Amino acid sequence: MFAVPSLGTDGPLVGRETETARLAGMVEALGSTRGAVLEIAGDPGIGKTRLLGVLAELAERRGVRVARAHATRRGTAPYQVFRDAWGDRSGFCRFPATADGLGATPAPQRPLTVDGSLFRAIRTLLADWAVEGGGGLLLLDDFHLCDQESAALAAQLIRTPMSGPFLLAMAHRPRQTPAALLEALDCGVQTGSVVRIELAPLDPGAVATLLESWRVGVGSSALAGMASSGEALAGGGGSNGRLDSSAYAGPLYDASGGTPRSVRILVAAGWRPDGYPERPGADRDGLLREVAGLTAELDALTPDASTAADAAAVLGDLFCPADVAEVSGLGLGRTLGALAELSRGDVVRPLACGGRFAFRDRVLRHVAHERTEPCVRLSVHRRALELFTRRGASAAARARHAEHVLGADSTAALSVLAEGAAEVIAENPGTAARWLRLALHALPGHDRDSPPRTTLMLARCRALSAAGRLEEARALAHELLRDPSNLPADLRLSTYAVCAGIERLLGRYEEAEALARTALDRLPRPLPAQAAELAFQYGLVHLLRGTYQRARPTVREAARATAKADDAAHMELRVLAACGDAYRGDLTTAAPEATQLARLVDALPDARVARPPELLAMLGCSELYMERFSDASRHLRRGLTIASGGPQQRIMMHHQLWLSTLDQWTGRLDGAEHRAREAEGLARAIGADDAVGLAMTMRASALMWARGRREAAEIVALAEQGARNTLPGRNWCVSSAAGLLAQIQLMNGDPSGCLRTLLEQGGGENLPLLQRPFRPSLLAMLSTAALQCCDVGAARRWARHADAAAEQLGLPVQQAYVHQARALLHVSDGEYDAAAKLFEQSAEAFRLAGMPVQHAWTLVTGARSVEAAHGPAIALQWLDTAMFVSRTCGALRVREQVIRVRGKLGTRGSARSSAAAVGPAELGLLTEREREIAQLAAAGKRSREIGEQLFLSPRTVETHLSRIYRKLDVSSRAALARILHHASVDH
Repeated sequence: MFAVPSLGTDGPLVGRETETARLAGMVEALGSTRGAVLEIAGDPGIGKTRLLGVLAELAERRGVRVARAHATRRGTAPYQVFRDAWGDRSGFCRFPATADGLGATPAPQRPLTVDGSLFRAIRTLLADWAVEGGGGLLLLDDFHLCDQESAALAAQLIRTPMSGPFLLAMAHRPRQTPAALLEALDCGVQTGSVVRIELAPLDPGAVATLLESWRVGVGSSALAGMASSGEALAGGGGSNGRLDSSAYAGPLYDASGGTPRSVRILVAAGWRPDGYPERPGADRDGLLREVAGLTAELDALTPDASTAADAAAVLGDLFCPADVAEVSGLGLGRTLGALAELSRGDVVRPLACGGRFAFRDRVLRHVAHERTEPCVRLSVHRRALELFTRRGASAAARARHAEHVLGADSTAALSVLAEGAAEVIAENPGTAARWLRLALHALPGHDRDSPPRTTLMLARCRALSAAGRLEEARALAHELLRDPSNLPADLRLSTYAVCAGIERLLGRYEEAEALARTALDRLPRPLPAQAAELAFQYGLVHLLRGTYQRARPTVREAARATAKADDAAHMELRVLAACGDAYRGDLTTAAPEATQLARLVDALPDARVARPPELLAMLGCSELYMERFSDASRHLRRGLTIASGGPQQRIMMHHQLWLSTLDQWTGRLDGAEHRAREAEGLARAIGADDAVGLAMTMRASALMWARGRREAAEIVALAEQGARNTLPGRNWCVSSAAGLLAQIQLMNGDPSGCLRTLLEQGGGENLPLLQRPFRPSLLAMLSTAALQCCDVGAARRWARHADAAAEQLGLPVQQAYVHQARALLHVSDGEYDAAAKLFEQSAEAFRLAGMPVQHAWTLVTGARSVEAAHGPAIALQWLDTAMFVSRTCGALRVREQVIRVRGKLGTRGSARSSAAAVGPAELGLLTEREREIAQLAAAGKRSREIGEQLFLSPRTVETHLSRIYRKLDVSSRAALARILHHASVDH
């Protein structure tokens, strides 16, 4: 939960560190002999006033005099903003009370000027005031609203900067600032007399930091609406019920545009990602408490402009003058005049083409809508609904107005809401759920137990589930199932299917299976086509549990039943069947089916592929099992793009997990680690503990290859923590985490731990509980671990099992892992020729599959066997190739092993060994840039000198040096110099 601090308190200033540093520098320079002008420019709500406050605080700490004023929209006397800055201070009563000191009102083409004698007098007063106080700071906020005399005086002060310790700082909105003042500021920037700070929106990280500072406990005075926001985002809540600021910040950043004031307003309004942009939040009073500045801006409008703004806010994000004219009742002429005023005030902005307008931001539109008198708002929405109905607009467009007239005309609005919900449920399920709730409440009393009510309730279950509000959806579905015998047959099947799907999404696989199985057992055989959704949910839950073989007959029967009745349901069942067969290792059946399905899916539009949302994940997963990495990547990336958004976090999580696996296998280690982090954040947000554990283990696996041995302990600890997070039981998260943890344990010197992990989680000798497509590589891992534990008999047994499993699957990559294990057995027997041949076959298979890390690792592992079989020259070629490949994919672990193996070979150096073979072996771990920096540092140059020579910042140089120290295991420049000296001598 979050609560914004009151405007009278100083909350944290985040995301403005660079600007604050510039302000501090300007205050420090006030002792110089020349005056300065500071311009802070930016859109409304971006934080200009707050930054002026920081400047005033910095100045006051140094004893600098500060005067400030805030320009207003209301009628003012000449020089009013300057009068307000000093009040009744001695000397400044000389400002004239009228515009007499100013030249006659100029023609539009003539610049506004100040009388010379008056200007000189004012400059003298300002200079004396600053000198007497040891420095002076004049702050002028919202200067775009100032009177014309104040604008002219400021322009003159900008053109002829004052000498002495005087700083003029003004904040303004460039879109509304007089042109003469803009021209003076631009000239000052070009000549260097004006320091311009243009405030940009906050980035997502700054928004997350801001939210974290506003986090409050459940028992505090937090805004009530935020609790429901958290539940919506978390899809039923996480394990501890707390809202993840980082997960919430991304959608909130998109909604607010990164504008600090918009962030405050939306948080105060109890913003929900699943209801935006239709509604700003559930707390209207909270919103109105935070929008004093915006309401004042709207209150200053003329009656016509205010009426037009109300109508435009009702029409939506984009609107055209003709529509505003019709729903407002102003007529086109008055409407155009009103829109001109709104444009001058930057309330609305014309679009580049199409003759349409938009509010400057969505938050302002929502404020304009919510502040409108309820009766006026109802009348405008009614006229808008009539207008869009006459035009034959979509149900969704009409429903946006129907929800506001529901109390006055429920009969007409009810059907519109139901139709609109059906249209938007895919892209905006939260809005669909709200419309369906309103339709249910408006249903006449005699229809409370009718099929229409049941249909609406079921549709709302689907919308709530798609929006991630799973507990709400579950309660509603169980209410429907309280007496299923009263439901029509088709609705009863759909209700069981929806309820089973909700239980699956909540991770309650047993309950999901029981619900689906109960309904299926009551159906006649063969299954009717209406059972397709139920069969899909039944098969999907078994697929996730790793028991798909139990559901396979039902899924295939349902697919046959829908072959002609429903093309969409038929394809969904076929994709599920292909994924299930691939998981079972039945590639003879799965491979041709996946090929055909890929062609069908690739030809479909995104909107169709998104239903059901699991479709692309299942197809990509099946292709990954079949080692079709490029196809899998294409479909998983497309699925991630389609699923982007708060309500689709669970689907996004699955896509990120599989893409992390693909990135690691295909040598994109940075991407693998990043995707694992993203998946972990999504899993935490929805309370999916198993997926949190798997994501942690995946991240550890990527780091194992990308980082050196010095970080091995931390990586192993991360993997073990992730494996502990996965709950006991049979599901794909547990089995995947077990395989990754076992590999990490083996790679980091714990073969007995590897054996224990695989045998305990895999269900015994043949690992029956682990994914069959990966079983050959896992059995090969058992063989290698047993060999390192000196149990040669067990190693040979598991190698035979791995060979048989690989032969059955016929997958080249799985066969390559088995070749590695058998090669190591040959090495233990001293049969280096046979070992070298298997290592070569394995490395080539990995290369052809596009798996550079495994390709390089196999070359390193087999180098000593190649040396024994074919001599050191060939072995060094293998190592050189491994070094090159590992550099391209950032596999530091492989590069370290290259250095170690090279040092153990019978000869050191060759024409091909390059710089990596000279001196201490670790030098080969450095990149070209790192070696360049290391040489300069060893020569005694400081970081700043190195940076100047290489055109780098000192901080970047220090970052490179820290990496160099870590890779070479040194702690000082002196030790670095000794290593480089010995390397040059040896070379």
